Amino acid sequence: MFNGRIIHNLNSAFRFRVSKAQGPYIWDDQGKKLIDFTSGWNVTNLGWNNPEVTDAIIAQAKKNTYVPMWTHDPIQEKYADYLASKLPKKLDVFSRETGGVNANVMAIKAARAFTGKKKIVGFSDTFHGSLYSVLEIGYKPEYLLSKSLFLSYQDYVQLKFPGVKSHDKNKESVLKKFINELEKVLQKKDVAAVVCEAGIVTGWGTTDVAPVGFLKSVRDLTRKYDALLILDEVGTGFSRCGKLFGLELENVVPDFVTFAKGMSNGALPIGTMATAKEIAESVYAKSQPQSTFGWNPVAVAAALKTLEIHNRDKVWRKAEKDGYYVMETLRNNLSNNSLVDDINGIGMEIGIQLKLDGKKISTKKIIDSVYEKGLHVCKSSETGIQLMPPLTIERKALDHGLEILVDTLNSFA
Repeated sequence: MFNGRIIHNLNSAFRFRVSKAQGPYIWDDQGKKLIDFTSGWNVTNLGWNNPEVTDAIIAQAKKNTYVPMWTHDPIQEKYADYLASKLPKKLDVFSRETGGVNANVMAIKAARAFTGKKKIVGFSDTFHGSLYSVLEIGYKPEYLLSKSLFLSYQDYVQLKFPGVKSHDKNKESVLKKFINELEKVLQKKDVAAVVCEAGIVTGWGTTDVAPVGFLKSVRDLTRKYDALLILDEVGTGFSRCGKLFGLELENVVPDFVTFAKGMSNGALPIGTMATAKEIAESVYAKSQPQSTFGWNPVAVAAALKTLEIHNRDKVWRKAEKDGYYVMETLRNNLSNNSLVDDINGIGMEIGIQLKLDGKKISTKKIIDSVYEKGLHVCKSSETGIQLMPPLTIERKALDHGLEILVDTLNSFA
């Protein structure tokens, strides 16, 4: 799809021109004010155009705006030290990336170099970036328009994500079945790494939630069969799921963890792969951690201030509290709605799954309707709406947005 000269891969339910944005609000080019329930897909966790982050960018821009990859700027070293202090001790060194896809590619290269194995295990209908080596992790072969397009899947294994509905009573059996399936794959000991998120699918848009114990089980099995664990926290990091980082949900320490999106609150492109020094020292010459624009000093200044705010204000506590409030509000007010199949999520990563078979309604119609009433939400799938409000959103705006959403869904039922 095209908008003038700009290529889009998302449908028109998402597309409009943004004239300005601040806090939990965005304005289109017609001056329409919208309560934002997307955060740019888990990016502006601290609200749009956070003034403290902007001030940090301006201050750094007056000092230095670039260093080549064979040198360091002092602010890069300062940020690395601060980020390391907030992560498990084992995760103490970082690659300098420009975004999440680069961080995930770097983690896969390092895992293969460290283990000497090539096979990567992931989950169908998950998204870890659009480059070849990470698209194959979760993009199903049957989705390809042409079998010869560009993906071979030769060194990738896709498992079904063990997602459960909030009201399912068989969560333990779902987890047990998944553990057995993963163990069968890992028993061959030809897997370099398993790539997953912290118990919820954020990138594909389903907001599928795994049973408690999923992440710990993956960690235990990877250790048992000499595979590494790559935890993609591009969507779950920076307070989104009610913890500063998603790995804290089950107190798991992966071999690699990747960050981007909310890392600089969307102010500038930045990402990173965190790993253990012993791994990095073993593989850096083989895995080639190079990036011309990775950790641009101005982007790092934004990331440093972002992390300082998360830590100072304990933003994750508000996210956990507000997430519970949102899910309970929706469940209470949509309990008799024939369109609603499930409401689930972790923290402020929340999904509304709909039953649309045979209905003269679509997620696009719902999104268009709430847009007209002053709310911006994302179509996450053909039957899902994904809610990701800025974590700093005040209760008045949150309630107004929920009221619009509830009234609209009830009007369509």
